Amino acid sequence: MEIENTSDEKKMEQPQQQSLPRRQKGGLITMPFIIANEALEKVASYGLLPNMILYLMGDYHIGIAQGTNILFFWSAATNFLPVIGAFVSDSYLGRFLTIGFGSISSFLGIVLLWLTAMIPQARPPPCNQFKEKCKTPTSPQYAVLISCFALMSIGAGGIRPCSLAFGTDQLNNRNRPKKESDIVLEKFFNWYFAATATSIVIAFTGIVYVQDHAGWKVGFGVPTILMFLSALFFFLASSLYVKQKATVSVFTGFAQVIVVAYKNRKSSFPSQNSNLGYHQKKGSSLSQPTNKLRFLNKACIIQNPQDITPDGEASNPWALCTVEQVEALKSLIRVMPLWSTSIMMSINISQGSFQLLQAKSMDRHITSGFQYPAGSFGMFTIIGAVIWIGLYDRVIIPLATKIRGKPVKIEIKTRMGLGLLCSFIAMVVSAIVEHVRRKEALASGYLNNPEGVVAMSAMWLVPQHFLNGMAEALTSVGLTEFLFSELPKSMLSVASALAGLGLAVGNLLASFILSTVDNLTKRGGKVSWLSNDINKGHYESYYWLLAIMSSINLFYFILCSWAYGPCSDEGFFKVRDEREEDLKEEELTSLGIGDKNGGEKFKEQEV
Repeated sequence: MEIENTSDEKKMEQPQQQSLPRRQKGGLITMPFIIANEALEKVASYGLLPNMILYLMGDYHIGIAQGTNILFFWSAATNFLPVIGAFVSDSYLGRFLTIGFGSISSFLGIVLLWLTAMIPQARPPPCNQFKEKCKTPTSPQYAVLISCFALMSIGAGGIRPCSLAFGTDQLNNRNRPKKESDIVLEKFFNWYFAATATSIVIAFTGIVYVQDHAGWKVGFGVPTILMFLSALFFFLASSLYVKQKATVSVFTGFAQVIVVAYKNRKSSFPSQNSNLGYHQKKGSSLSQPTNKLRFLNKACIIQNPQDITPDGEASNPWALCTVEQVEALKSLIRVMPLWSTSIMMSINISQGSFQLLQAKSMDRHITSGFQYPAGSFGMFTIIGAVIWIGLYDRVIIPLATKIRGKPVKIEIKTRMGLGLLCSFIAMVVSAIVEHVRRKEALASGYLNNPEGVVAMSAMWLVPQHFLNGMAEALTSVGLTEFLFSELPKSMLSVASALAGLGLAVGNLLASFILSTVDNLTKRGGKVSWLSNDINKGHYESYYWLLAIMSSINLFYFILCSWAYGPCSDEGFFKVRDEREEDLKEEELTSLGIGDKNGGEKFKEQEV
């Protein structure tokens, strides 16, 4: 009997051993791999940009205008493709595969760029374009160069829109208490943005320094190794990741609304006595669309009761949309004019190629034995943004709150306007500094010597970088907060994508402006404002043109701001405060004091 009991116990133990749960995927253990992937990709890609115009001019014999245009198109593609990457990730591949393909593409692009420095046949023969006529790149050489930029842009389009969201996927544990989940998520965000900021600082200083002192072979080789490590770290943790499947993207919903509204353009709106009405999402409080942009409302009109399934869903989403889809597209259309005002700031900030040539022609000595790298002056833009954010958050707001005796917050649209004003002033300062630099160069006899260094400190370029940093901190941060507060919660990915899209449009317009100015000013055999010879050109006139355009953009912003009307710019902070008050009321109610209907009041206010 004892033997039988023992065997029975073994039989009972076997299922228990088999039913032991496997290790849950995701969690904090995956964070170092995801953060390393994003951070190393940024060091590799951002480190290539500051000095790239020097590589194009010196090794490929490409002029300043044409070279800057190439960089504009590269930046535009890098900023636009994340929108495509987000759509592909959400609708088809999922975030893991999108990041994986992006990492491989970026690595291949940087390897190809490194090979152009290693293989002499990949470039035109060496020569000094300021002293002799140089051969231009052949078609195959051009094709290889453009392929490098294309592969890196595709890679950025796969990594950047998905990295943060993929990290969030790893931390979404339903079994974890909400308070603990918020703490873990906050910790991830802090480390993620700290790593991103650090990577950009390293790119603008360390990588640029290596390129200046060790040449292009080593200068491109270091980013190649870093990008290899970025891809390696990401794939090493493949078995640990939570890999969510692709779902329908919000961009698909926008397309459905436009298509269905066009199909139903001849349909009439439902009357009050009609049995048919508008199709709403199950459990939604929106029963009918607003009257703004009314023509889109036809996308959610129920033409036939059979268009809706028994569970309340549309049988064909390309024939019937929900009220929520229609209102989401309306909210996007409504914010676009104010969003477009930030494009001019993007144009101004993207003038790094000219500022690099200015810095190289000025005295960059910090000490007698150390020169500040010309390509690292962009760091002052980042420093300006950080200083302003610190002053605003830690000094200006607390001081204003103390003086007024109540919480103070500068309105979002006011901050955006101040940022555009800073951008305008930055261009004015740029024009004045370049006017003084060129005057000094001509006085020193450097008219035909663009490589001559004038007796003027390059630190005079710092104020314009600081102003650009303040402009970005005010306008970009304000715009992000504006989009997050004005767009529905389901469109947060769209809000994030619009920021990158603004930079992409800015790069394309900057390229158009540059080409137009170059072509118009060199007519009749004249020297172009944007000549390769910085002392023969008139960069200060180009800056004055951008300053005039920035002033016009300021008036455009004021008009758009007035047309938009009041916005819920304090929505996030207001809800947070109300929830805190509601929790306090619930605590008092549980103790038998306070208004027992407080919770209901909060729900009414929230709706």
